Amino acid sequence: MLNLMHDAPPINNSLMPAKITGASIHQIQLKTRMPFKYGIATMTEVPMVFVRVEAEVDGTKAAGISSDLLPPKWFTKVPDDPLEKEISDMLQVIRQALGQALGQAADSAFDLWQLIYNGQSSWAEANNIPPLLTHFGTSLVERALIEATCKVRNQAFGQALLSGSLGFEPGCIHSNLEGQSASSLLPKTPLARVQARHTVGLGDPLDSSQIDADDRIDDSLPQSLDQCILAYGLRHFKIKINGDVEWDLYRLKNVAKCIEQHADSDFAFSLDGNEQFQSVTAFRDHWNILRAEPELETFFDHLLFIEQPLHRDVALNESLKSEFDQWSDRPAVIIDESDATLESLPQALAIGYAGTSHKNCKGIFKGIANACLLEHHRRNGTQTVMSGEDLCNVGPIAVIQDLAVMATLGIESVERNGHHYMAGLSQFPERTRGQVLNAHDGLYKTSEPGWPTLVICNGEIDLTSVNTQAFGTGFELDLSVFSEIPLTEG
Repeated sequence: MLNLMHDAPPINNSLMPAKITGASIHQIQLKTRMPFKYGIATMTEVPMVFVRVEAEVDGTKAAGISSDLLPPKWFTKVPDDPLEKEISDMLQVIRQALGQALGQAADSAFDLWQLIYNGQSSWAEANNIPPLLTHFGTSLVERALIEATCKVRNQAFGQALLSGSLGFEPGCIHSNLEGQSASSLLPKTPLARVQARHTVGLGDPLDSSQIDADDRIDDSLPQSLDQCILAYGLRHFKIKINGDVEWDLYRLKNVAKCIEQHADSDFAFSLDGNEQFQSVTAFRDHWNILRAEPELETFFDHLLFIEQPLHRDVALNESLKSEFDQWSDRPAVIIDESDATLESLPQALAIGYAGTSHKNCKGIFKGIANACLLEHHRRNGTQTVMSGEDLCNVGPIAVIQDLAVMATLGIESVERNGHHYMAGLSQFPERTRGQVLNAHDGLYKTSEPGWPTLVICNGEIDLTSVNTQAFGTGFELDLSVFSEIPLTEG
């Protein structure tokens, strides 16, 4: 394992040319241990993909791997699209990004990412593919390239970023950051631990006594909200609402009762609007009704922020600025699904939003630049929010790389739901389980049934192993145990 320095590493001014020479895609089909209801989707099974790139970094050959689920109704939210089409569309953008990357070379990982990003953007614009979906593919290639670079430098992610090994320049993305660096705007060292912000899905049971016998899950993990609070010591929560004010009031009162009864008094929570509203005024009216409920008065004192209440089709309309301006006592509202392009956050801040979320699936260099921009605004007296959100991340790769970035950006409250809706690494081969446990014995532990599960203690996740491995992972994942997918559509 590497040992991170207590101070930021010295800036590396030498170029690290990068070239992608090969690639492959692998897949495993996963089932959830309980339905995950969010927005207009309910996820019960989902493919997970692994993207491997072979690269030459500073003249040294190295491979990197990234991974993500292919979730329904997130990158696009078209109610009538069948799941098969959505999966095909997600695989298409991954293949296209790899096609953009193969054979490309540049002076650094960051410069190579820019070439891939621009090529992917041009292709998507010509084919009318929305940018959030488009750059899901870019992000998977980007993550694998970053891991390869970290391996060559024998650096953890934070070290590689702050030392200049990745070649990152925030001013290339946000012009008002010209001349500034990640090392001057981000924490000098990554966080040693983060708060796990537990997702309360729209269909999640709240009280264990209310779970029917036929619905009980016998896998040693907690199922209901009260069980999760007690098992993990949870203090941070993410509560989903559906836009029906009567339903939301009823649900929130029951969630509040459960949290106030079982969690420590210093709990905090965010609300996820899941794009249910078409205007600021409509959401403001909804919010005012919720906020006026006497049973929720003290509960709302613990609110962190509200995530993406407006539908992505309208959320960044300039006309919304006047509505935000008229709402002087509004809570902090951030974007998530609307954070689809490099220009999205500046647009959102100009309208009246407080910030954005980071998800690796939206892009790492983009997320770093956004964190730098928000810190720049904060230093100039503006209150900003950078949240950490999830895509039902699970091991053996996705959640580890996600946590490495969150730690480096200094995001203290990170939504975690993959461990809740998936039974740890129970669906993965024995070799994969062993690799994760050997590299991350403080992040994962062996469950009662014998498979690795994420460790959350006193509501926190220990990132010691994540911060001392090359981009979090610390092992060479054996992809031969997973199904390979052709690089071109057959």
